[in-house]
Amino acid sequence: MATFYVNGTEQPEVQNTDEVVNGVGPVLPPIPRYGLQFHIVHRLLIEPHLQREFRDLAYPFTTLTFATSLDSSLALSPGTQTALSGPESKAMTHYLRSRHDAILVGVGTAIADDPSLNCRLEGVGGYGGDGLIGQPRPIILDPNARWDFSEASKVMVLAARGQGKAPYIICLKEPPEDKRAILESVGGKFIRLSSDAATEDGKVDWQEILWTLTRQGIKSVMIEGGGTIINDLLEVSRQHLVDSIIVTVAPTWLGQGGVVVSPPRRIDADGDPVPALKLKDVKWFQLGDDMVLLGRPSDSVRGENNVE
Repeated sequence: MATFYVNGTEQPEVQNTDEVVNGVGPVLPPIPRYGLQFHIVHRLLIEPHLQREFRDLAYPFTTLTFATSLDSSLALSPGTQTALSGPESKAMTHYLRSRHDAILVGVGTAIADDPSLNCRLEGVGGYGGDGLIGQPRPIILDPNARWDFSEASKVMVLAARGQGKAPYIICLKEPPEDKRAILESVGGKFIRLSSDAATEDGKVDWQEILWTLTRQGIKSVMIEGGGTIINDLLEVSRQHLVDSIIVTVAPTWLGQGGVVVSPPRRIDADGDPVPALKLKDVKWFQLGDDMVLLGRPSDSVRGENNVE
């Protein structure tokens, strides 16, 4: 459970056991009285990695961020929710969310975790601030429209009570009408891409995804996972789409069989293996028991593009 503070003192949560969404269940989870705090010193360390090095109008500023174990695992096994970050680095995640227009996760993460995908930082909208200021737009990449969400899903509940924005769901197939009704009732929507956006392996082309976000007015996006998405974006052909990489390293080994961050190895002109990716502008700092790595892909230089 997240810890909430005011003036450095831990505060209790306020139980809200009576309010329901649209007059029907379920009972809403507790409403925190205060938001998370993240120290100004650490904000200043992160800020340079949230600034664009070049002008590119076609894509949002894209941050790839995730928590990993010492053996580069995100989870104990596919579809298993695994807590890695300590409370201090969790607060950092919420600060990062407040600094981006949107958060993107894959459908696997949505199914496994039922994530909130909001910002609980003290002072943002819903946590002491006005309206939805500081709240990012949740984006779920769901090519086959298979996420079986309901009014009870956390992201829907938070949107209904004004503590988060309603999600946009990117898909290739026509979504079910009952799901569309639920989503639109809280202010969200499906964004259906053309079949041309599908790759040969059944995935969605990342350039098309990012162009689509730009057309929706999103200027910055924080991509949080899961493993397939992270490894996709770390491949050599897609590294140029990522502006910043922020990794939390927890002091634990998850062991063999986990969901591992490990992009395909590259092969040079002589057929010899070379590293998949090297970071530049690297910084490390400690948050509680965790270490945080900040960096940029060493070849992340994109030419200027114009949005159609």
